[in-house]
Amino acid sequence: MSRSPVSHETRIVDQFTRWAKPFAELPIHADAESMAQTVSACSVTKGMKVLDVACGPGIVACGLALTGADVTGVDLTPAMIEQARLRARKAGVSVKYQIGNAQHLPFEADSFDRVVTRYSFHHMQEPSEILAEMVRVCRPDGRIIVIDATPTPDCQAHYDLAETLRDRSHTSALTLQQLLLMGTDAGLFPLETQQYRLESRLQDQVAPEDWSALKAMFVEDIASGQDRLGLGAWNAEDGIHFYFPISIVVWRKNC
Repeated sequence: MSRSPVSHETRIVDQFTRWAKPFAELPIHADAESMAQTVSACSVTKGMKVLDVACGPGIVACGLALTGADVTGVDLTPAMIEQARLRARKAGVSVKYQIGNAQHLPFEADSFDRVVTRYSFHHMQEPSEILAEMVRVCRPDGRIIVIDATPTPDCQAHYDLAETLRDRSHTSALTLQQLLLMGTDAGLFPLETQQYRLESRLQDQVAPEDWSALKAMFVEDIASGQDRLGLGAWNAEDGIHFYFPISIVVWRKNC
């Protein structure tokens, strides 16, 4: 008897159960400069109701809670919610966390002033459906903020190949143009777009069994001088370094 295919949701939970603690502790995820940009883009004030979708270990949720916002975080992976609750206790902030699926957010329509997700869309098979759910639970005139890696069109295929090797739950990283069009299709009004690069060391971002193949891909890309991965990779004394190309897109939900 053949085995049933593994669902994508199971793949996500398996990946992030395994990586929950290392992911939570990796310094780049709490990088001060990118966090400041994230908090600024969300433009929250004390008492605002904020939802962090696919919140992971609660880094963004806790950062927003420090402003006095009323923050809720939802994630598919129980191990990530455990890390998020631990982070909130250490930070001395109150965040309501719960396990939930971004495709079917367990909240009423028009419930939140701000709805944000960071580094999640590239894990989603149908990111437009996630965005539609974010729109549904956001109140009219509220803000929706999506933050994710956005490779250039000419590098997208190579970028996805490298990311899939590094992370089996990766689907495809949207280009900035694709992300903006998705917002237009959802009837959202664009307010702001920012971009930044997040430096990482390759060996910090890959499981040991995938290291050789991924390293070979990066070595070849560096040697070619063409940057086909779109990651600007280079050799440093402590290994291969590269940049994640990140975009922040902010929309307003129309009345």
